[in-house]
Amino acid sequence: MWEFSLNLNSENYEIAKYFYNSLSNYITGLGGVLTSHESKGYISILFAVEDDKAESLQSLIANAVVEVICDRFKAEYLNKCLFLPEHDRIGMSAFKKALLNFDRETDRFIIKKSLVLENDLYLESFFRFRLKPLQEKWEELVTLSNENREYLVSKESFIDLLKFLVDNLDICADEISVVKEDGGYRIFNDQKCGELISEESMVSSVIDLSPQKINLYFNESSSATLLLEKIFEERISINPVNNQNIKKFTLN
Repeated sequence: MWEFSLNLNSENYEIAKYFYNSLSNYITGLGGVLTSHESKGYISILFAVEDDKAESLQSLIANAVVEVICDRFKAEYLNKCLFLPEHDRIGMSAFKKALLNFDRETDRFIIKKSLVLENDLYLESFFRFRLKPLQEKWEELVTLSNENREYLVSKESFIDLLKFLVDNLDICADEISVVKEDGGYRIFNDQKCGELISEESMVSSVIDLSPQKINLYFNESSSATLLLEKIFEERISINPVNNQNIKKFTLN
């Protein structure tokens, strides 16, 4: 039996909850056991699986750890250390999302190179002491942005830098469609319909997907669609919302 303990500071309850919920079904599928408890300032998630399933479980845990550090730890770092001139809320959210995804594959490589799953892992200590190169990489990115703060006061310069960041993100989807509805937007990816989301969430989600082609369906421009047109340019196709176009989608 292979056993492992993933430990987090108690204040990171939401991250611990994410690990538990996202891995529980997989553990069950492997015929393993997953439990958790809190003691002395730590939340511990305990995994156990037969030895012949250990490699599969280790891969699942490693991928979850990598994604949490790349997403949640980096987002926290950016919010704490990034000092930019204020622009509109959607633009600021898009800029932080682009920085979050910038050079993401290198971030993953650095984490995986240092990650060893033996008996246990204390997540915050691993990040603080074993991932110095990753923290230095993030620091360089933030310092570059902060040092150009005065340059970024200009809306045009801000958009230029945002476009540069977006242009250098890895393509994560071939083609998506974004449909404007009453109350928000839906994103269709590989024929799958997403939930109704706000302008800010829509722009951030499109940057996350970093698609090769974006089909926009709307009848009236908004700050969100205008921003997408500026930062994705030639990847954008604009279409009206009408019966002929909208029948391509099955809206839930």
